[in-house]
Amino acid sequence: MAKKYISQQDLKTHNKSGDLWISILNKVYDVSEWSKHHPGGDLPLLTLAGQDVTDAFVAYHPTSAWLYLDKFFTGYHLKDNSVSQVSSDYRKLVAEFSKMGLFETRGHRMMYTLCFLTTLFVTSVCGVFCSDSTWLHLFSGGLMGFFWIQCGWVGHDSGHHQVMKNRTFVHFMQLIVGNCLSGISIAWWKREHNAHHIACNSLDFDPDIQSIPIFAVSNRLFDSLKSQFYDRMMNFNSIARFLISYQHWTFYPVACFARVNLLAQSHLLLLSNKKKVVNRKQELIGMLVFWIWYPLLISCLPNWKERVMFVVASFSVTGIQQVQFALNHFSSSFYVGPPCANDWFRKQTEGTLNIKNSSWMDWFYGGLNFQVEHHLFPRLPRRHLRTISPVVMELCKKHKLPYNSASFWKANAMVIGNLRSVALQARDLSKPITILVWEVVNVYG
Repeated sequence: MAKKYISQQDLKTHNKSGDLWISILNKVYDVSEWSKHHPGGDLPLLTLAGQDVTDAFVAYHPTSAWLYLDKFFTGYHLKDNSVSQVSSDYRKLVAEFSKMGLFETRGHRMMYTLCFLTTLFVTSVCGVFCSDSTWLHLFSGGLMGFFWIQCGWVGHDSGHHQVMKNRTFVHFMQLIVGNCLSGISIAWWKREHNAHHIACNSLDFDPDIQSIPIFAVSNRLFDSLKSQFYDRMMNFNSIARFLISYQHWTFYPVACFARVNLLAQSHLLLLSNKKKVVNRKQELIGMLVFWIWYPLLISCLPNWKERVMFVVASFSVTGIQQVQFALNHFSSSFYVGPPCANDWFRKQTEGTLNIKNSSWMDWFYGGLNFQVEHHLFPRLPRRHLRTISPVVMELCKKHKLPYNSASFWKANAMVIGNLRSVALQARDLSKPITILVWEVVNVYG
């Protein structure tokens, strides 16, 4: 039987919910119904709809996923699709890493990590109950924040399915470490993080860089773009202009309490009926557990001064992780619009920054100091990221693509420098900065 072909232009017309087609290795698949059940959520499919998504598919799916594709096959083949040399080399590299067994998980490492988390949590709680020392209570609050950071790394790794083969145990662990102990919904994290990976540093598609009105990483956000993730306008109004004008000063203080936003976003998703959430009841029960034990722990402190001190210390320490996330992306290249799947490798390298450090400090960054490698190979366990780094660097060099890296302090300077540059541009738009306070006060008057 002769093959049936479809052009790229025709494929692009199938790019919306209910009519969602993609191409993998030039075979066209109708995933309109499957998008509702896709383990990674519907957003990655909607973002890349109407394109050849081979590079993204091999990045995120194990070889076993290929077995499920045939039931979505439309019978059409893509007739005018060309594969770039960098994409070809990238796919070969994924296959080679797979043959080497680098994507395989080893559960014993995660068991060690869970024991470490247990130790941190118990030590923090004991510091509250077993001593009357104000300083020890302050230390316990900071230790709780450090515990949450480590929970974040575990949630991140497990969300990428890098930790154990038993999916049931992984899901249970996510609920305990994420919802019950950290107060962060794993469903919200997966939805947000998948969108970030698929559209890395797209100003209107990547939620990780959509911080209007507090921060703006690019002056292109002054155009009041629409967030495709939040489905709302990111209005650059007088309030946003005022806050952004000082963002290089407020970056670190805001990072100390960025956890408040994570808690709020988790609740907004779970309490909303507009978005489908798998295991919503389990997630809500987990969140309820958090809001029982954490306030009870705080109430055991002797006075309100120490209670506030404990909360501030625990939240502030987690700001370290928020800064780490920002270092990887806030000073990189940005663009507007959906990602082009055929440009996968370049977009991932242009939008990321590695942090140079000694190997013994990899645990501190959760492995994300190798951000370029992580974005190119998100299923790869963090213990292998340093190993493959020279290979990725060589591939970038071969194709004249960026492989950005900087020390921790240099990366901080780069982020502050970019925020300051955008802040100064916000001030100079039309009126002197002295008028901004009056505008903010009277914006609704």
